[in-house]
Amino acid sequence: MCFSAPVSFIAGVSLSVFGVVTMKKTERKEDLPFAMIPLLFGIQQTIEGVLWLSFRFDAPLLNVTMTYLFTLFSHVLWPIYVPFAIGQMETVAWRKKVISVFQIAGGTVGLYLLYFIVRFPVTSEINEHMVYVLPYVKEHPVLELYLAATCFCAFFSSHRIVNIFGALALLLFMLAYWFYTVAFFSVWCFFAAILSIVIYLHFKFMSRILSVGLWPIKSLSKP
Repeated sequence: MCFSAPVSFIAGVSLSVFGVVTMKKTERKEDLPFAMIPLLFGIQQTIEGVLWLSFRFDAPLLNVTMTYLFTLFSHVLWPIYVPFAIGQMETVAWRKKVISVFQIAGGTVGLYLLYFIVRFPVTSEINEHMVYVLPYVKEHPVLELYLAATCFCAFFSSHRIVNIFGALALLLFMLAYWFYTVAFFSVWCFFAAILSIVIYLHFKFMSRILSVGLWPIKSLSKP
Protein backbone atom coordinates (compact mmCIF):
# COMPACT_ATOMS: atom_id res chain seq x y z
CA MET A 1 0.00 0.00 0.00
CA CYS A 2 1.32 3.41 -0.90
CA PHE A 3 0.95 5.09 2.50
CA SER A 4 3.30 3.27 4.90
CA ALA A 5 4.77 -0.11 5.80
CA PRO A 6 2.50 -0.75 8.82
CA VAL A 7 -0.63 0.04 6.82
CA SER A 8 0.57 -2.24 4.02
CA PHE A 9 1.19 -5.15 6.38
CA ILE A 10 -2.13 -4.68 8.18
CA ALA A 11 -3.92 -4.62 4.84
CA GLY A 12 -1.92 -7.58 3.56
CA VAL A 13 -2.73 -9.79 6.53
CA SER A 14 -6.37 -8.72 6.65
CA LEU A 15 -6.93 -9.28 2.94
CA SER A 16 -5.18 -12.65 3.07
CA VAL A 17 -7.52 -13.77 5.85
CA PHE A 18 -10.49 -12.44 3.88
CA GLY A 19 -9.21 -14.36 0.86
CA VAL A 20 -8.90 -17.71 2.61
CA VAL A 21 -12.34 -17.37 4.20
CA THR A 22 -13.87 -16.27 0.89
CA MET A 23 -12.42 -19.25 -0.94
CA LYS A 24 -13.90 -21.61 1.65
CA LYS A 25 -17.36 -20.16 1.07
CA THR A 26 -17.50 -20.85 -2.67
CA GLU A 27 -20.12 -23.36 -3.78
CA ARG A 28 -18.74 -23.99 -7.28
CA LYS A 29 -15.18 -24.62 -8.37
CA GLU A 30 -15.74 -22.15 -11.23
CA ASP A 31 -16.14 -19.37 -8.63
CA LEU A 32 -12.80 -20.12 -6.98
CA PRO A 33 -10.59 -17.89 -9.20
CA PHE A 34 -12.81 -14.86 -8.53
CA ALA A 35 -12.92 -15.69 -4.81
CA MET A 36 -9.10 -15.77 -4.77
CA ILE A 37 -8.85 -12.07 -5.63
CA PRO A 38 -8.77 -10.90 -1.97
CA LEU A 39 -5.93 -13.34 -1.21
CA LEU A 40 -3.94 -12.12 -4.22
CA PHE A 41 -4.47 -8.52 -3.14
CA GLY A 42 -3.26 -9.50 0.31
CA ILE A 43 -0.05 -10.94 -1.10
CA GLN A 44 0.45 -7.82 -3.21
CA GLN A 45 0.00 -5.46 -0.28
CA THR A 46 2.42 -7.52 1.82
CA ILE A 47 5.00 -7.22 -0.97
CA GLU A 48 4.65 -3.45 -0.91
CA GLY A 49 5.05 -3.48 2.88
CA VAL A 50 8.40 -5.25 2.47
CA LEU A 51 9.29 -2.71 -0.22
CA TRP A 52 8.76 0.12 2.26
CA LEU A 53 11.12 -1.62 4.68
CA SER A 54 13.77 -1.97 1.95
CA PHE A 55 13.96 1.82 1.81
CA ARG A 56 14.04 2.19 5.57
CA PHE A 57 16.86 -0.32 6.05
CA ASP A 58 18.72 0.51 2.83
CA ALA A 59 18.45 -2.98 1.31
CA PRO A 60 18.94 -2.48 -2.46
CA LEU A 61 18.62 -6.15 -3.47
CA LEU A 62 15.40 -6.54 -1.49
CA ASN A 63 14.18 -3.27 -3.00
CA VAL A 64 14.71 -4.46 -6.56
CA THR A 65 13.11 -7.84 -5.85
CA MET A 66 10.00 -6.38 -4.23
CA THR A 67 9.69 -3.69 -6.93
CA TYR A 68 9.63 -6.31 -9.67
CA LEU A 69 7.25 -8.56 -7.74
CA PHE A 70 4.80 -5.71 -7.18
CA THR A 71 4.87 -4.63 -10.83
CA LEU A 72 4.35 -8.22 -11.94
CA PHE A 73 1.17 -8.22 -9.86
CA SER A 74 -0.06 -4.77 -10.81
CA HIS A 75 0.90 -4.69 -14.49
CA VAL A 76 0.92 -8.32 -15.63
CA LEU A 77 -1.18 -10.50 -13.34
CA TRP A 78 -4.32 -8.37 -13.01
CA PRO A 79 -5.10 -7.70 -16.70
CA ILE A 80 -4.66 -11.42 -17.39
CA TYR A 81 -6.25 -12.84 -14.25
CA VAL A 82 -9.36 -10.68 -13.84
CA PRO A 83 -11.00 -11.51 -17.20
CA PHE A 84 -9.98 -15.15 -16.72
CA ALA A 85 -11.71 -15.29 -13.31
CA ILE A 86 -14.80 -13.54 -14.67
CA GLY A 87 -14.94 -15.91 -17.62
CA GLN A 88 -14.73 -18.93 -15.33
CA MET A 89 -17.82 -17.79 -13.44
CA GLU A 90 -19.87 -17.11 -16.55
CA THR A 91 -22.60 -19.55 -17.64
CA VAL A 92 -24.31 -17.58 -20.43
CA ALA A 93 -22.82 -18.57 -23.79
CA TRP A 94 -22.86 -15.20 -25.59
CA ARG A 95 -21.50 -13.40 -22.55
CA LYS A 96 -18.70 -15.94 -22.26
CA LYS A 97 -17.75 -15.24 -25.90
CA VAL A 98 -17.65 -11.49 -25.29
CA ILE A 99 -15.57 -11.97 -22.15
CA SER A 100 -13.12 -14.09 -24.18
CA VAL A 101 -12.36 -10.96 -26.23
CA PHE A 102 -11.40 -9.16 -23.04
CA GLN A 103 -9.29 -12.16 -22.06
CA ILE A 104 -7.35 -11.75 -25.30
CA ALA A 105 -6.99 -8.01 -24.67
CA GLY A 106 -5.82 -8.63 -21.10
CA GLY A 107 -3.36 -11.29 -22.18
CA THR A 108 -1.99 -8.98 -24.88
CA VAL A 109 -1.44 -5.98 -22.61
CA GLY A 110 -0.13 -8.19 -19.79
CA LEU A 111 2.49 -9.83 -22.01
CA TYR A 112 3.33 -6.48 -23.60
CA LEU A 113 4.04 -4.95 -20.18
CA LEU A 114 5.91 -8.09 -19.12
CA TYR A 115 8.26 -7.55 -22.06
CA PHE A 116 9.10 -4.02 -20.90
CA ILE A 117 9.44 -5.14 -17.28
CA VAL A 118 12.02 -7.71 -18.39
CA ARG A 119 13.64 -5.53 -21.07
CA PHE A 120 13.98 -2.25 -19.17
CA PRO A 121 14.84 -1.42 -15.56
CA VAL A 122 11.91 -0.94 -13.21
CA THR A 123 12.47 1.23 -10.17
CA SER A 124 10.49 2.43 -7.18
CA GLU A 125 10.84 5.57 -5.13
CA ILE A 126 9.09 7.33 -2.28
CA ASN A 127 7.53 10.65 -3.21
CA GLU A 128 5.08 11.01 -0.33
CA HIS A 129 3.61 7.78 -1.73
CA MET A 130 5.19 4.75 -3.37
CA VAL A 131 5.93 5.50 -7.01
CA TYR A 132 6.84 2.90 -9.65
CA VAL A 133 8.83 4.02 -12.67
CA LEU A 134 8.03 1.84 -15.66
CA PRO A 135 8.06 3.03 -19.31
CA TYR A 136 5.17 2.68 -21.75
CA VAL A 137 2.50 1.92 -19.15
CA LYS A 138 0.52 5.13 -19.63
CA GLU A 139 0.83 5.20 -23.40
CA HIS A 140 -2.20 4.70 -25.62
CA PRO A 141 -3.73 2.19 -26.13
CA VAL A 142 -1.97 0.31 -23.29
CA LEU A 143 -3.92 2.01 -20.52
CA GLU A 144 -7.22 1.59 -22.37
CA LEU A 145 -6.63 -2.14 -22.88
CA TYR A 146 -5.64 -2.48 -19.22
CA LEU A 147 -8.88 -0.83 -18.12
CA ALA A 148 -10.90 -2.91 -20.57
CA ALA A 149 -9.51 -6.13 -19.08
CA THR A 150 -9.71 -5.15 -15.41
CA CYS A 151 -12.91 -3.06 -15.36
CA PHE A 152 -15.07 -3.04 -18.49
CA CYS A 153 -14.93 -6.81 -18.84
CA ALA A 154 -16.97 -7.09 -15.64
CA PHE A 155 -19.90 -5.21 -17.19
CA PHE A 156 -20.62 -8.16 -19.50
CA SER A 157 -20.90 -10.70 -16.69
CA SER A 158 -24.33 -12.08 -15.80
CA HIS A 159 -23.38 -11.92 -12.10
CA ARG A 160 -24.32 -8.69 -10.38
CA ILE A 161 -21.45 -8.92 -7.94
CA VAL A 162 -19.05 -8.88 -10.89
CA ASN A 163 -20.83 -5.87 -12.40
CA ILE A 164 -20.46 -4.04 -9.08
CA PHE A 165 -16.81 -5.06 -8.89
CA GLY A 166 -16.12 -3.58 -12.33
CA ALA A 167 -18.00 -0.35 -11.63
CA LEU A 168 -16.25 0.23 -8.31
CA ALA A 169 -12.85 -0.66 -9.77
CA LEU A 170 -13.35 1.90 -12.55
CA LEU A 171 -14.55 4.57 -10.12
CA LEU A 172 -11.60 3.96 -7.80
CA PHE A 173 -9.23 4.08 -10.77
CA MET A 174 -10.54 7.51 -11.76
CA LEU A 175 -10.23 8.78 -8.19
CA ALA A 176 -6.68 7.45 -7.88
CA TYR A 177 -5.66 8.86 -11.26
CA TRP A 178 -7.21 12.26 -10.53
CA PHE A 179 -5.77 12.78 -7.05
CA TYR A 180 -2.57 10.68 -7.20
CA THR A 181 -1.47 10.79 -10.85
CA VAL A 182 2.20 10.01 -10.20
CA ALA A 183 1.54 7.16 -7.75
CA PHE A 184 -1.83 6.11 -9.10
CA PHE A 185 -0.98 2.43 -9.69
CA SER A 186 0.00 1.96 -6.07
CA VAL A 187 -2.96 3.99 -4.77
CA TRP A 188 -5.40 2.25 -7.13
CA CYS A 189 -4.20 -1.14 -5.91
CA PHE A 190 -4.95 0.04 -2.37
CA PHE A 191 -8.42 1.25 -3.35
CA ALA A 192 -9.05 -1.89 -5.39
CA ALA A 193 -8.16 -3.98 -2.37
CA ILE A 194 -11.25 -2.52 -0.74
CA LEU A 195 -13.24 -4.43 -3.36
CA SER A 196 -12.11 -7.62 -1.67
CA ILE A 197 -14.59 -6.91 1.11
CA VAL A 198 -17.38 -6.76 -1.46
CA ILE A 199 -16.32 -10.13 -2.86
CA TYR A 200 -16.15 -11.64 0.62
CA LEU A 201 -19.62 -10.39 1.56
CA HIS A 202 -21.04 -11.73 -1.70
CA PHE A 203 -19.80 -15.29 -1.14
CA LYS A 204 -20.62 -15.12 2.56
CA PHE A 205 -24.28 -14.29 2.00
CA MET A 206 -24.64 -16.45 -1.11
CA SER A 207 -23.40 -19.49 0.78
CA ARG A 208 -25.93 -18.82 3.54
CA ILE A 209 -28.77 -18.34 1.04
CA LEU A 210 -27.94 -21.55 -0.81
CA SER A 211 -27.49 -23.52 2.41
CA VAL A 212 -31.01 -22.73 3.61
CA GLY A 213 -32.58 -22.82 0.17
CA LEU A 214 -34.01 -19.31 0.29
CA TRP A 215 -32.96 -18.32 -3.23
CA PRO A 216 -33.12 -20.49 -6.35
CA ILE A 217 -29.74 -20.94 -7.97
CA LYS A 218 -31.05 -19.61 -11.32
CA SER A 219 -31.79 -16.26 -9.74
CA LEU A 220 -28.14 -15.72 -8.80
CA SER A 221 -27.40 -14.57 -12.33
CA LYS A 222 -29.30 -12.67 -14.95
CA PRO A 223 -29.71 -13.97 -18.52
